[in-house]
Amino acid sequence: MQITILGAGNMSRGIATRLLAGSHEVHILDRDAGHAATLVDELRGVSEGRVSPGTLGDDLVGEIVILAVPYVAASRIVKEYYDRLADKILVDITNPINATYDGLSVAADTSAGQEIAKATPESTRVVKAFNTTFAGTLLSGEVAGHPLDVLLAGDDADAKATIAKLIEMGGMRALDVGPLVRARYLEGMGLVHIMLQFSMGTGFGSAVKILS
Repeated sequence: MQITILGAGNMSRGIATRLLAGSHEVHILDRDAGHAATLVDELRGVSEGRVSPGTLGDDLVGEIVILAVPYVAASRIVKEYYDRLADKILVDITNPINATYDGLSVAADTSAGQEIAKATPESTRVVKAFNTTFAGTLLSGEVAGHPLDVLLAGDDADAKATIAKLIEMGGMRALDVGPLVRARYLEGMGLVHIMLQFSMGTGFGSAVKILS
């Protein structure tokens, strides 16, 4: 598949690494074209996959778009790409954490995923995913010998199946938690996982794993 990632930060690096491991074609766009180019050069050095850089505002390539930016920047980018997001699958990875890191910055009856969905065309299929995984762990796709669990939520079954396939092809396990309204719970889990890094001293190297 062809996938466009908006943003060239650490999460973009991790997700792109997994996508390239699954033999997909990745296009990374960033406000800073040099930043995107640097990341692409790094990815080319560790992968034989097809990856290319660009600047935010460039056309989207492929059916899947991954919004790999902080939540505070998401609305601006979604507005900029509004018309071009029609009929796309938009993956929201954000955690809307407040400035003091003790709660979520969105109202209690909504989520970042739902707010992003409201700001997109009706035909855009929003899937919440990757917000409970850390960038560094995505580089290998596992922690302590266990493949990462990537929890996802969304209202379109086909869109979730497509993203689940990408996750599995990247060597991880996809777990569907239900409709997009449950993104609120995933974002709460993301917050708790982040907070635990400071008390446990795990350096953002841990993973949320469901075992049975």
